[in-house]
Amino acid sequence: MAGPAMNMTDALDLPLPASEVALFLDIDGTLIEHRPHPTDAKADRELLDLLATASAKLSGALALVTGRSIEMVDAMFAPLSLPVAGLYGLEHRLRTGDEAELADEPADLAAIADALHREFHTVEGVYFERKGPVLAIHTRAAPAALPSVRRAAEAAIAQLTDRYRLVAGHAGIEFIPIEALKGAAIQRFLEIAPFAGRRPIFIGDDVSDENGFDYVNTHGGVSIRVKSSGETAARHCLESVGAVHRFIGALVT
Repeated sequence: MAGPAMNMTDALDLPLPASEVALFLDIDGTLIEHRPHPTDAKADRELLDLLATASAKLSGALALVTGRSIEMVDAMFAPLSLPVAGLYGLEHRLRTGDEAELADEPADLAAIADALHREFHTVEGVYFERKGPVLAIHTRAAPAALPSVRRAAEAAIAQLTDRYRLVAGHAGIEFIPIEALKGAAIQRFLEIAPFAGRRPIFIGDDVSDENGFDYVNTHGGVSIRVKSSGETAARHCLESVGAVHRFIGALVT
């Protein structure tokens, strides 16, 4: 059940030795600050070193769980290659070095993307991110356009019957298949080594992360939301991206 998140001190005081932890991390707004254009975001050397060190300390039980495609994640974090659940779990690389399981764009979603792009392509600051079976329409650089984008998306999703849901985030709308859930993605990792048998920690910052918080809460894990305001299933909070970095560092020290 959603409620107010607990405080930062509660999160850091939890007795969790690295040998018992599986760490799952959202990217945008969690590891990296949001950018007006999604392709502007990239991990700097300090973050790459932190994640590489944390992954080694956790014996590889660290994965990124994101709405971005694996292709985009790899570009953001190059040359680091980590386990990833991309597109909310529709794409996976379950272990470092594994071949990624990728997903294509279905024809009906492509038609909707084309139509919405024709409607909004002249609105400065509205950006379409076509991620195979996931369509994101970003309005961070055009906040006044969000209500009209939302209305158009709500009208368009009827064409996808009951196979898709709309998720409204901080600054945009996403068309997401109903089976694409971060909780299910985390579960898939926890069924294999080196994640199996460890206590999951999931850190995220947005509406799409709530399902992941619910999952780890019901499986003895730790849920942490970044910049939490209002209702959330997360039981702990961190106040900033920088605080997330410090938390990861403290966890694996």
